[in-house]
Amino acid sequence: MAKDEDVIEVGRDVEREDPHDEKPDLSGGAEEVVGMQELDPALDRKMHLVNNALDQIGWTNYHLKLFFLNGFGYGVDALQLSLQGIIAVQAVLEFQPSYDKGLTIALYMGMLVGALFWGFFADIIGRKIAFNISLFICSVFTIAAGGAPNWAGLGVLIAVAAFGAGGNLILDTAVFLEYLPSNKQWLLSLLPAWFGVGCTIAGLVAWGFMPNFSCADASDCTRANNSGWRYLMYTMGAFIAVLAVLRVTVIRLQETPKFLLGQGRDEEVVQNLQAIAKKYNRPCHLTIEHLEACGTVKTAHSKNRFSFGEFLIHLRSLFLTKKMGFTTILLWLSWSSIGLAYPLFNVFLPYYLASRGVQFGVTSTNVTWRNYALVQICGIFGPILGAVMSNWRPLGRKYTMVIGALITMAFFFAYSQVKSQVENLAYSCIISFTLEIYYGVLYGYTAESLISAHRGTANGIAVAFCRLAGAFSAVVATYADPSTTGPVFVCAALYGGLALFAVLFPFEPYGKRAA
Repeated sequence: MAKDEDVIEVGRDVEREDPHDEKPDLSGGAEEVVGMQELDPALDRKMHLVNNALDQIGWTNYHLKLFFLNGFGYGVDALQLSLQGIIAVQAVLEFQPSYDKGLTIALYMGMLVGALFWGFFADIIGRKIAFNISLFICSVFTIAAGGAPNWAGLGVLIAVAAFGAGGNLILDTAVFLEYLPSNKQWLLSLLPAWFGVGCTIAGLVAWGFMPNFSCADASDCTRANNSGWRYLMYTMGAFIAVLAVLRVTVIRLQETPKFLLGQGRDEEVVQNLQAIAKKYNRPCHLTIEHLEACGTVKTAHSKNRFSFGEFLIHLRSLFLTKKMGFTTILLWLSWSSIGLAYPLFNVFLPYYLASRGVQFGVTSTNVTWRNYALVQICGIFGPILGAVMSNWRPLGRKYTMVIGALITMAFFFAYSQVKSQVENLAYSCIISFTLEIYYGVLYGYTAESLISAHRGTANGIAVAFCRLAGAFSAVVATYADPSTTGPVFVCAALYGGLALFAVLFPFEPYGKRAA
């Protein structure tokens, strides 16, 4: 049961004014990132009024709690990615499978299905249910993966755990953004700092277990002497369960007002916003009459929401105008590229650190896992700088991504020339920091440039492209040995392409409000 002070009670009775007393004022407030005047005038007018109300209420402790609770989802997503990369080496030694990159493919296929399912689910049923249950699914199957009896069983359990985590990047950005006042939208690019927190936690716990409870080679590797990766999965699964409980006890989430608009539930929109305003003693002049005077939303859903036609409406919404269609293509290309580049570095980072450590005379597994943890800590600060840069008018979202991508490309090329263990660690830390500048802002930009009624599906498809490319990274790593510089050069080239895509994006969300 949520604590009384953390619950926003939404009443059923809202005082209705005489509709002739006041007309909806559409003159105030900044324009929306994606205007819908010609596509759905009623939705466009209602969205403007809701944005005015959110700006009037401003930032509250409710938003602060959302920042942390949504950040948990980012952390768990990163945790799943890191866990697979951490345990793969020892699980391969124990099970000796015929294809040792199978866990990577299982992870990304689970996340791909999760992104599509939870994204579409969030647009039909709502953000609330998915937000509350996804982490519970992830925690249960992460713990179960620690007891996997064989390679195939481990792959299945990893995939289902990844399915539970796979929608977090979609749900968390939607829930947080759709409650934010416009002057705080830049905080959406700060959320990925939790990504670094998740990776760091995985790295620190692995540092405690892996050096002390791992076998040395496949010739003598059994469950008894190789239990470190299992302890890691048990611990992380229990940790995710704690986060899942916090999500449903610290705050009692109501459906987001912008989702409710697309559903035609105007009265609940007003109840929701007025309840927040009342709890935090803020003004909110939005009334039901204001919304009703704007007309009826026509394009958000089909008559049967559990149908293929419903999915087509959400899909077609990405190409309603040339500008939106061009943005969609660039987002798909960007997410596909980052989906290949990120795991080629992060998921295979233990291979890089270990193999290059051996080259430079470092054979201690304790040092390898210490270095892994240090690299992940550096990744926490990239989104912090990226968020601040993206809220500076000369750069905005687009050129912050350009700078982040180009700097990362330069350091990837430099990383291929490391000549000492100190350089190995230093360049790894710098890359972890700079790539998160780009990655963090891309998360925010994607959500800001989409329409709320279709945000879950659209974001889910984009992230699904990322996951598909992540699965392909296992194939690339198979033929481009991660103990060589081949994958590093691929990463560098991909970040060069990401900089170009960022320049070409037609929308600049800075100074505007998400629709």
